[in-house]
Amino acid sequence: MAKRKLLILGILSPILAIVFYILVYNVLSDLSSNLEKDWLFRLAASAVAMTVPFFVMLLLSIRARKQSAFPLSAKIGMTIAALSLLLTLMPIRDGIARAKQTRNRQLHDVAAPEFVTTDLHGNAQHLSDYKGKVVLINIWATWCEPCRNEMPKLDQLYREKQTQGFVVLGMSDESVATQQKFLTQVPVTYPLLMVNEQIPKFYREIAQYPALFLIDREGRLQPAPAPRQPFEQTASVVNALLAQRP
Repeated sequence: MAKRKLLILGILSPILAIVFYILVYNVLSDLSSNLEKDWLFRLAASAVAMTVPFFVMLLLSIRARKQSAFPLSAKIGMTIAALSLLLTLMPIRDGIARAKQTRNRQLHDVAAPEFVTTDLHGNAQHLSDYKGKVVLINIWATWCEPCRNEMPKLDQLYREKQTQGFVVLGMSDESVATQQKFLTQVPVTYPLLMVNEQIPKFYREIAQYPALFLIDREGRLQPAPAPRQPFEQTASVVNALLAQRP
């Protein structure tokens, strides 16, 4: 009976690993006073929590082997538990992507990578077409609730500042049909562009949505607010860039 329990625990290990990850990450997020500064700690702690089912299984297996023979069912359970450790690659990969996103967002006075793509109507779009203007690139997704809340504010800022040389470009890797359906619920007037293979990885390696990139009138990247910051911070940075003249 004990050996069957080891098999069952082994089978449950991947599920428990994911449950522990979600639980620890959410608890630490709720306790956090600054989500943007302690994200690495939260990811690391959550990744460690994912290993708990494996180590529990390991301890039980060692105890079982001391008491009697180690049957095939227990070996299978232990193997599955060991394989569940591969799930820790998810937060590790997320951490790497978020570190890249943070680094890219903080770049300043560096030429923004050029891109060529199309908008939802099939019209060609080049970043270089907007040189001389302040460009805000918004990487978004229809499933992203903060994106849904932010886009009307971005659209209002775009309409207010457009005559001063301000441009907002939305980017999504979702289909034209999906984006157009979304626009019936959250209409915006600024261009929405398709993410394709011609878009540099700089704009595609996103771990947290919505993601903003700011480009000044000279076509240089400038530090952008972190994801999910108060919109007033974004508006303030945009106004400061608009006040600068080439």
